[in-house]
Amino acid sequence: MMQSDDNYLLYDGDCPFCSNYVRMVQLRKAAGPIAMLNMRDHPDLAARHRAQGYDLNQGMILHLDGHDYWGSEAIHRLALLSTGNDLFNRVNAAIFSNACLSKALYPFMRTGRSLTLTLLGKKKMP
Repeated sequence: MMQSDDNYLLYDGDCPFCSNYVRMVQLRKAAGPIAMLNMRDHPDLAARHRAQGYDLNQGMILHLDGHDYWGSEAIHRLALLSTGNDLFNRVNAAIFSNACLSKALYPFMRTGRSLTLTLLGKKKMP
């Protein structure tokens, strides 16, 4: 069970883009442990964030050091924590470490996710 002070990323495991992103992103050890959690496997945690006003169909949640970062802010924070050890992480950091670029590109990523889930016949989160 997750404690309120645990760091985690809550993402949609049914989305191939989200799952691949979580599998490929490498975070610096200085960030401390960050649990990568499929929101479909953690319905109570997902419900808690929905009750706080977060639409989990529109973005992932990064809970880090007691703060919640949603959508483009989550991707931006993850990019700042990336190691840069491989091409994916260097590109991720180069693009999404810029908050304005993260905010501008995230709606396209969200639309691609939604279209992909529809084409795969996957249901959105309640």
